[in-house]
Amino acid sequence: MNSKGLDYTALVIAIVGAVNWGLIALFRFDLVAFIFGNMSWISRIVYGLVGLCGLYLISLFGRVRGSIGVSE
Repeated sequence: MNSKGLDYTALVIAIVGAVNWGLIALFRFDLVAFIFGNMSWISRIVYGLVGLCGLYLISLFGRVRGSIGVSE
């Protein structure tokens, strides 16, 4: 998988996580727990993947920022 594909995959997973947090905040509805069970092993994997993707996207922010010529 090339870097661009990994970027998009991580972005989609992070968006799913953000939508889940929005549902929790607005409606107290945890979509991941609803689908996979409350803190089952698969829901923990999903939460872990969302967290890892968020950390990975920090590097995407740095690459995008560097490509548009923003100086410090």
